[in-house]
Amino acid sequence: MIAGAEFCRLLVESGFDFFTGVPCSLVKSVIALLEEQGGYVPETREDAAVGLAAGAAMAGKRPVVIMQNSGLGVCLNALASLSLLYRLPCLLLITWRGYQGKDAPEHLLMGEISPAVLETLRIPYQVLAAETVAESLRWARDTVQQRSTPVALLLPPGVIR
Repeated sequence: MIAGAEFCRLLVESGFDFFTGVPCSLVKSVIALLEEQGGYVPETREDAAVGLAAGAAMAGKRPVVIMQNSGLGVCLNALASLSLLYRLPCLLLITWRGYQGKDAPEHLLMGEISPAVLETLRIPYQVLAAETVAESLRWARDTVQQRSTPVALLLPPGVIR
């Protein structure tokens, strides 16, 4: 496991400097720290967070959108018709509820299909592991820069404390 403070430090060191999203208990320590530092703009819907990230990218920021994988379904159109169409880069930090079929029933189907949804949208992604967080964040930074489109990190339960 990696501490939320360490994860935030690595995010910032990787060059990400604008944070928005919809809360999830799997990243509560990360969101709490970003809010404390004044670097998190909360949203009530994932598609609105994608819109904020698009504006931040146009203003020269490197945005991160934090959401549950259920929120990936909510923001499909915003990603397809805004971020991907106009090549607006951001990192999607997606908590993977329903990972390996373990969670509340409402998370199981989305947990099963989340990788396929990202593949269908042609959004490159990696699955985060505590041992490789720094490498995955470097990959995300480099891929966002090279492609100028969203990339995703799927975050299984138990990686961040």
